Amino acid sequence: MSTSPISYKRHRSPPEIIAHAVWLYVRFNLSLREVEELLLERGIDVSYETVRRWMVKFGPGIARNLRRRQAHPGDIWHLDEVRVEISGRVFWLWRAVDQDGMVLDEILQSRRDKRAAKRLLKSLIKRYGIPRRIVTDKLRSYGAAKREVAPGLKHRSHKGLNNRSENSHLPFRKRERCMQGFRSPGGLQRYVSCHSAVRNRFSVPARRRSAVQIRYHRLEAFDAWKVAASIA
Repeated sequence: MSTSPISYKRHRSPPEIIAHAVWLYVRFNLSLREVEELLLERGIDVSYETVRRWMVKFGPGIARNLRRRQAHPGDIWHLDEVRVEISGRVFWLWRAVDQDGMVLDEILQSRRDKRAAKRLLKSLIKRYGIPRRIVTDKLRSYGAAKREVAPGLKHRSHKGLNNRSENSHLPFRKRERCMQGFRSPGGLQRYVSCHSAVRNRFSVPARRRSAVQIRYHRLEAFDAWKVAASIA
């Protein structure tokens, strides 16, 4: 699928520098000030606030282009939710991954009920179609939502079977600690959508474990990032 071009008009910095700053911030557990320092070491003098504005403006568009070019997911989906506290309020980040660990969708919601589970399922099915099976923990909201959205869909509900989805929360938790929490629900939703798209492209699949295959995969990921960021 074709990508939408990213416009860097009216920006003094070259597109390559802007895209590199966004990549550093999304790909690694770096603060805005640490990205500022890395760029300065390379002779690029920009403030951390400039990096933040670049992230807000260009990150979502690059992430959309990456998702358009990603491979079709597997047919077994693992669904889970994780508790997030923002400014004293409790939210739930609902996440779905396939059997290979590719993140399919992440939706931040204030509830952990049937309505929230239905929203996640509807979004997934609309985008990818009906899978062969979903795997969840013992939360009853999944079963109630599945019966209304896709009654014939196979559903396995078992705490020990959902390690794939639970493990996918770990990179998010690392980032959350690095940032000392998120300040707003909108900021969190924007960040996770960018983070998951980049993570899907740069994470090395289990079948590519030799040094040559890992290097080749990373080179492919760099090329995909340049095309998505319109700097190729």
